[in-house]
Amino acid sequence: MQTLSYGDVKAAVERVADRVRPVAIAPAGDEEAGHELFLALEFLQHTGSFKARGARNFLQAHRESGTLPAAGVTIASGGNAGLACAWAARQAGVRATVFLPETAPRVKVERLRGYGAEVRLVGTEYAEALAACEAYAAESGALASHAYDHPLIAAGAGTLLEEIRDRIPGLDTVVVSVGGGGLFAGVATAAREHGIRTVAVEPENCRALDAALAAGTPVDVPVDSVAADSLGARRVSAAALAAARHDGVRTLLVPDAEIVRARRALWDERRLVVEHAAATALAALSGGGYRPERGEKVCVVLCGANTDPSDLVV
Repeated sequence: MQTLSYGDVKAAVERVADRVRPVAIAPAGDEEAGHELFLALEFLQHTGSFKARGARNFLQAHRESGTLPAAGVTIASGGNAGLACAWAARQAGVRATVFLPETAPRVKVERLRGYGAEVRLVGTEYAEALAACEAYAAESGALASHAYDHPLIAAGAGTLLEEIRDRIPGLDTVVVSVGGGGLFAGVATAAREHGIRTVAVEPENCRALDAALAAGTPVDVPVDSVAADSLGARRVSAAALAAARHDGVRTLLVPDAEIVRARRALWDERRLVVEHAAATALAALSGGGYRPERGEKVCVVLCGANTDPSDLVV
């Protein structure tokens, strides 16, 4: 098992410095709530999601070690990780070949091609695209990246917590959505170093982390959620499972109806357009079972916005 440490996150901070957009923080509480709520607007990041951090860290680390091949990099993705990989590859001056399920949103496919990536659509689930990507890497010699299950990817995601902590002194809790677990593993690893709690939120029908905790090991789960295009990993990473076992971590499941409601509320009340995956984190507070204590400082990560907003405008 590849482990993830706070030292990995700190090294990633140096690699992504001046290459990613610093996260914007927006106060979002009301005076009657009794706690302080903030939104981390990470959907404003390059490529529209937090994934740019891990992709930059991954490619830069390989460049520094001389292991970035002429054949470029390849990745399987539901969309966001592919976008980040293509963006980082263009920065590094190497080719990117991205494998996506045929069900990937067209907006993500078009953006990938805009970054200069070669796009290959395979199967209907992430796992099928991943198998095709692995075969291509073995045949071509391209460097195989991963959407979430790699310490360099997770460490890059963890740089987000370092920025959030700098902008919210005295932060008590950070709330993140979980798919394969890269964002959660990185954020939770950094949060634990600073004594900050982490709330990990999954859709009820994309519960890879919840199932892994119950089984004691990562296991395959069915994938069926409105947020499945980003949170639809069949199994969580071992690093995410390890992070979830630490004190100071709470896991929650939220129904699709709450995810849809939270996404709609972000648009109606704040004019913020986010993916269902991003709204999953907020759904934990808006009806999904997390009630902050009086005086608690909570930051919800809005992790991505590569979505079609047409269903928000009526």
